[in-house]
Amino acid sequence: QVQVVESGGGLVQAGGSLRLSCTASGMTSDNYVMAWFRQAPGTEREKVSCIVWTNGRATYTDYADSVKGRFTVSRDPAGNMVYLQMNNLKPEDTAKYYCAARYGVCSDSPRNFRYWGQGTQVTVSS
Repeated sequence: QVQVVESGGGLVQAGGSLRLSCTASGMTSDNYVMAWFRQAPGTEREKVSCIVWTNGRATYTDYADSVKGRFTVSRDPAGNMVYLQMNNLKPEDTAKYYCAARYGVCSDSPRNFRYWGQGTQVTVSS
């Protein structure tokens, strides 16, 4: 049984930083995709970043245009933790952030991700 768990959200002032963490246990292969999505009230869930992990290393990463240069996705080679380092946070980054996992390739659509965490709230004050 696959379980995805995120942590690390919180309240931060504009310009501050947060690091989100995510782990996916129960995956049957080490070669899988993990992505971060976010959803603000009244909006659709949007992809923030995606990382493809193949044979012990990251072979692909991507980012939404709105976070490029500010957010960095990474994975701990020693384990199955994925991180989203968020710098220079803006009030418009306020949302619930979700970690998701799937086998295959990155996708912008949340419908293509089978495994989801419960989400962690990020609130950026101005």
